[in-house]
Amino acid sequence: MIQGLVDQDIKPSERLCAGVDDSIDLEFGVDNTEEALISSLENKEVLFTTSRLPVTRQVLTEVTGLRLVAKIGTGLDSIDLGAAAANDVTVVYTPGLNARSVAEHALSLLLAVNRNVILGQRTLEAGGWRDSMPTSQPVAGKTVGIIGFGNVGSRVAGLLSGFDVDILTYDPYIHEIDTQITGAERASLEKLLTSSDAVIVTAELTEETCRMIDREALELMSERATLVNTARGPVVDQEALIEAIRDGTIAGAGLDVFETEPLPSDSSLHEYDNIVVTPHIGASTIDAREAAIDTLSDLANMYINDDRLPERFVAVRPS
Repeated sequence: MIQGLVDQDIKPSERLCAGVDDSIDLEFGVDNTEEALISSLENKEVLFTTSRLPVTRQVLTEVTGLRLVAKIGTGLDSIDLGAAAANDVTVVYTPGLNARSVAEHALSLLLAVNRNVILGQRTLEAGGWRDSMPTSQPVAGKTVGIIGFGNVGSRVAGLLSGFDVDILTYDPYIHEIDTQITGAERASLEKLLTSSDAVIVTAELTEETCRMIDREALELMSERATLVNTARGPVVDQEALIEAIRDGTIAGAGLDVFETEPLPSDSSLHEYDNIVVTPHIGASTIDAREAAIDTLSDLANMYINDDRLPERFVAVRPS
């Protein structure tokens, strides 16, 4: 039987077991280092992974028996796609299946920051009451800027429709028809940053978007504005963000992704009441995970049976 390795981040694991029961013998758990992954992939043909594992050129070159990488979620920045193609490794993923969950989480972070949810809990735990807290900011009736208007960004706009907000979006790769249903207005990055009461980052991590939200970008934002990032940590310059919060350049931030993951317990991000952080759980709703796992199971079975894989879910198809 074909041997497979599963990132322990893929849950519910029993659903994956059921999906590939007769075709792949699964081993669960591996540390998120190149060395550990290379060792654990010995004699494995299939890897089921999240963005937690570094599927680098070194991994793909040294593990000569690997034939399929099945990645849960949309982002592919943790996989060296060029090295996969060069080493005849097929890569499949599940774009869009978690988009609504991530969009929901982005809105949750925005509300948590603006309405002082975490600070309110800490105030109660310390024996305080509302008179000792700053007044919160509304979301309704404001202007929200969305950076990246793909699967997640467009769904954020849809969820915001009940808040009576004006929506700006910066995404140089969309057409004006892509914003018609939501009523979002396409804008330059500068206009979005200067005009928005909240900025939500949903753009993919690329060379173009890496450190897109840097010190200069943060200085363009209003001192009453909130920044939310559910995309990838390196899209935002984390040190510049901490400085902006410390100096009062912006009002707060909600982050589900970080430059280093897991986020260290001694990170300065933990020191501020107006920064809400969560452990990269935006996509991790039961419905989204089950749909993604079912899709990965189907794709793995199709690959093993030499069936044609649907283009929508294929990132690398060796020639």
